[in-house]
Amino acid sequence: MSAPDSTFSDFDRRMMARALELAERGAETAHPNPRVGCVLTRGEQIIAEGWHVRPGGPHGEAAALLALPAGTDAVGATAYVNLEPCSHYGRTPPCSQALIAARVAHVVYSIDDPNPKVAGKGAAALRAAGINVESGLMAAEAEEINIGFLKRMRSGRPFVRVKMGASLDGRVALANGKSQWITGEAARNDGHHWRARACAVLTGIGTVRDDDPQLTVRAVTTPRQPLRVVIDSRLELPLTARILDGGGVLIACAVMDETKAAKLKEQGAEIVVLPNAAGKVELPALMQELGRRGINELHVEAGHKLNGSLISENCVDELLLYLAPSLLGERAYGMADLPELTDLADRRELTIDDVRMVGGDIRVRAGWKAG
Repeated sequence: MSAPDSTFSDFDRRMMARALELAERGAETAHPNPRVGCVLTRGEQIIAEGWHVRPGGPHGEAAALLALPAGTDAVGATAYVNLEPCSHYGRTPPCSQALIAARVAHVVYSIDDPNPKVAGKGAAALRAAGINVESGLMAAEAEEINIGFLKRMRSGRPFVRVKMGASLDGRVALANGKSQWITGEAARNDGHHWRARACAVLTGIGTVRDDDPQLTVRAVTTPRQPLRVVIDSRLELPLTARILDGGGVLIACAVMDETKAAKLKEQGAEIVVLPNAAGKVELPALMQELGRRGINELHVEAGHKLNGSLISENCVDELLLYLAPSLLGERAYGMADLPELTDLADRRELTIDDVRMVGGDIRVRAGWKAG
C-alpha cells in the first residue's frame, strides 16, 4: 500500500526528485520501456545513481548498481526509484532480483507498474526477501514522466497529445489553407521538443498536401527520429512527399491500392488497412495498432478536420496549444472541426494543466475533465 508524501522525509523527497531527473534523461530513448531513474544511498549520502537509457540496456536500478564505485557495495543501502522494480525476464533480468542480490535494505518507489507482468509482483518479491518497501512518494510527478507508458499498459493505447498553433481567436489557417507561420520561432522550436519525446508523430493527408511537412525533429538535438504516421484513407500520398524522405513512415488507409502501395513500400513506407463503415480510417483501431507497436506517446500535428475527428472519437488525451497575439477572423479555419452544439451542457470541458509564455506566444496544456 502506498503512503502519502507527508510520511517521507525531506531527504526522501530530494532523492526521489533526483531519480525523476535521471529518468527524464531517457525521455527520448527508453521507449517502449518506461523512463526510470534510480538513486542508491547509504545514510544521507548518494553512493550511486543510474537511469534506463534504451531497450536492451540496464534498467534504472541495474544501471545504478553497475555505477557503484570499485570496492563499494549496496549492502544495507536504500534505493529510490520512480517506478516499481520489475519482476519479469525480458531483454534483461528483473530489477527486483538485482536489488535482492545486492542486499539493499530499503526500497522507496513512486508508483506501481501497471504492466501485467509486474503489477505488484516486484514489490512482493522485495518484501518476501525481507527488504523494507515503501511507495507513493512523488506519485503525481512519476505519473507525468511516464504518462504514455502508463496509458498504454492500462488501455492498450498511446497517450495522444494534439499540438496546434493558432491565433488568439483560435484560428489555425487562412481560408486558402495558408498557415505558415502563425506562431513565432520560439514556439515552433518548443514544438520540436514535444516531437522529440514522442514515439510517433501523426498527421493527415490534407496537411501533407497543403504543407508538405517532413515531421522530423530538427530544432532540438535528438538521438533518434520518431515514427511518422500518415492517415490517408484512399492512399493518395504523393510519392514526392517530403514525409517519405528517409523511411520510417507508417501509412494508415481504408482502401488498399496494391500498385500505389508497392511504390510506397519501395520508399520505405509500411501500410496498414483499417477501414470503418464510412470508408475512412478507423481511428480507435489505429490507436490500438500503435499501442500494439509499443508507441507510448503520440504527437499529432494535423488539420482542423482530423483534429476534430480524433477528439470526437475520444482518441485525444491532451491539447498542446500555442496561441499567437494575432487575429485571423471568422473565415479562417478553427482548431478542430467538431459537431455543432445546441446546448452548452454538451460542451467538452477541459482542465488547464499549464500556461506559460514561449517567446511572444502563450502555451497552454489542457486535458479532458474527468466525468
